[in-house]
Amino acid sequence: MEIKKLVRQNILDLKPYTSARDLYSNGILLDANENSLGSTFTEINELNLNRYPDPHQNDLRELISNRLNVLKENLFFGVGSDEIIDLLIRIFCKPGKDKIMIPEPTYGMYKVSADINNVPIVSVLLNDDFQIDLDEIEKSYSESIKIIFLCSPNNPTGNLLNKPDVLELCRKCNSIIIVDEAYIDFAEEGTLLDEIKNNPNLVVMRTFSKAWGLAGARLGYCAANEEIIKLLFKVKAPYNINTLTRFALREAVKSEQLKNSYIKTIIEEREKLKTELAKFAEISKIFDSNANFLLIKCSDAKNVLQKLAAKGIIIRDRSDQPKLANCLRISVGTEEQNKILLDALKEILK
Repeated sequence: MEIKKLVRQNILDLKPYTSARDLYSNGILLDANENSLGSTFTEINELNLNRYPDPHQNDLRELISNRLNVLKENLFFGVGSDEIIDLLIRIFCKPGKDKIMIPEPTYGMYKVSADINNVPIVSVLLNDDFQIDLDEIEKSYSESIKIIFLCSPNNPTGNLLNKPDVLELCRKCNSIIIVDEAYIDFAEEGTLLDEIKNNPNLVVMRTFSKAWGLAGARLGYCAANEEIIKLLFKVKAPYNINTLTRFALREAVKSEQLKNSYIKTIIEEREKLKTELAKFAEISKIFDSNANFLLIKCSDAKNVLQKLAAKGIIIRDRSDQPKLANCLRISVGTEEQNKILLDALKEILK
């Protein structure tokens, strides 16, 4: 597959902005109109917040490369996964002409980003097990589809997508196949990270928002063919990942044991919550989950949602998505929070 044939011509012709830190990052730096006296943020002086961060993301890429056994050249960091989604659409899709395909139900940001970029969407349904329906994709597929977005474990259904189905799409479709693995830390297997070396059109996205507990830092990354990574660097804002966020990640990864304990506890609480929710006759289905949430189906979802909100318990209504009528998504909380939720449901559903 020739990746360049999928890229918008204006992106191929683009001469990217050259920032001061593209050229030099050490020495007497009098080239970027920074404040040479220092920063007003003095709590952590060694951060040098008066200086622009490395636009090449070398610190982050080396850090994660060593941890995941993925080449530095195959990694790119964004302001959450959302920035990466937007950049990939801008790189590969001509507004108003090229299309993206979204198997639904799934994460809503793929559609929002497409709409912002004026890129038409071809929507296909996942099958009744919320797996990829290869026959339906084949019926709807055309060469104008430049990107197919997949989420595994899928949000909001919680299930891993079958790996062979994803790889078949990589082989059959002349498109970029993006797999969003935001929740992969809560699954025992199923990652496609090792497959990027065999599939030049595969992009695997991940985030530090979930298992690592860094949602407020807004940091995500993707692993992909080096050609795709170079395109991402070509179009991104020069200093998209700020110094404070980089510092937060460098500190956070020192606490991997804590992160692993979070994962273990969340999975345990998820399974306990699932057991307790199954006792409610009004809850007709609890979907299996490989994520840090559960999707449930009940008789009157909006009523349950509103009554819980009145008690200060906020969950998510997903009943407007295909195949998810009367479905609610519940993030796994602490043991105490889950008990409060269950007690509230006993009052609401009695």
